[in-house]
Amino acid sequence: MDEHRTSEHRHCQVVTTTDTRDEAERLARGAVEARVAACAQVSGPVTSVFWWEGSVDTAQEWQIWFKTTTAAYGSLEHYLNQAHSYDVPEVLCLPVTAGNRAYLQWLDDETMAR
Repeated sequence: MDEHRTSEHRHCQVVTTTDTRDEAERLARGAVEARVAACAQVSGPVTSVFWWEGSVDTAQEWQIWFKTTTAAYGSLEHYLNQAHSYDVPEVLCLPVTAGNRAYLQWLDDETMAR
């Protein structure tokens, strides 16, 4: 098998959004400190357009991209649902189908319970 591929979908990226940079950084740091993600990247602001409570709304938000393993995903999702200020936070898990083998090993190492 190619040294840069993982076919088992053992790794994933998880994305959420929030309405302040401070909350985005708090969520990112909390997930990394809890080892439910090896890394989190905050970017923004972005403009989001969405349905909420019967009408279309527009808001400025910050995205947080978490790099983790599928084994840690459930714990990360639980953390986000508990720590997030939104009633219904976006929590989407996207599988990693290929990547740098050393980086994927780092993800494994940094999300293991210690």
